Amino acid sequence: MKKPLVRITVVSDVVCPWCYIGKRRLEKAIRESAPHYAFEIEYAPFELNPQMPKGGADQQEYLTRKFGSEQRYEQITRHVTQVAAAEGLTFDFEKQHVAPNTRDAHRLIAYAKTVGLQPEVKEAFLKAYFTDGVDLSKPENVVQVAAAAGLDKQAAEEVLRSEAFAREVEQEQQRNHQRGISGVPFYIINEKYGVSGAQPAEVFLDIFSELNKPTVVAQGDACDVETGEC
Repeated sequence: MKKPLVRITVVSDVVCPWCYIGKRRLEKAIRESAPHYAFEIEYAPFELNPQMPKGGADQQEYLTRKFGSEQRYEQITRHVTQVAAAEGLTFDFEKQHVAPNTRDAHRLIAYAKTVGLQPEVKEAFLKAYFTDGVDLSKPENVVQVAAAAGLDKQAAEEVLRSEAFAREVEQEQQRNHQRGISGVPFYIINEKYGVSGAQPAEVFLDIFSELNKPTVVAQGDACDVETGEC
């Protein structure tokens, strides 16, 4: 018997800690639900700071201003590092010195979708930023991360040298803003359920088991461009 297909659009940024944590939680729910459902995952772009200079900014200074104080910066980064560890992730904010503009990463993630490598490239950028401390403000590093995930290096370089996929990224972001999405991660399940924030796997499991019931919107920890919280 053919399993029902569950389509999930994940709206997220590659510099959002809750997006990485939420990715692991969703993956856990998918593994547990695999005997009953087939899944199709798509990653949609969301730039937490589209005005970030192309060369990026000092990460600690930027986040300290965003969060309001150095103490608040320390509290938030320590908290998300602890939560990430519980999901099997290693966050190392001391390694990461640059808060990048993420447009190029999103363009390569969009390109990766056309060649069937979007999940791999998305994971690679998250790991590069949060675990390995890779400076994603440098185009050569962005290409290297994508190539290590399977993208053709020359093709990736050509994308970044051009405006390829820039329009697609902009249009998708506008669409999601029109949907009222102001924080990430945000999950759209079968174009019916909206899940905001890095929900526990159990929340996704409950939704998967109730796909034929009325629309619901769940709320959880997220990075929000309107409130500045993360």
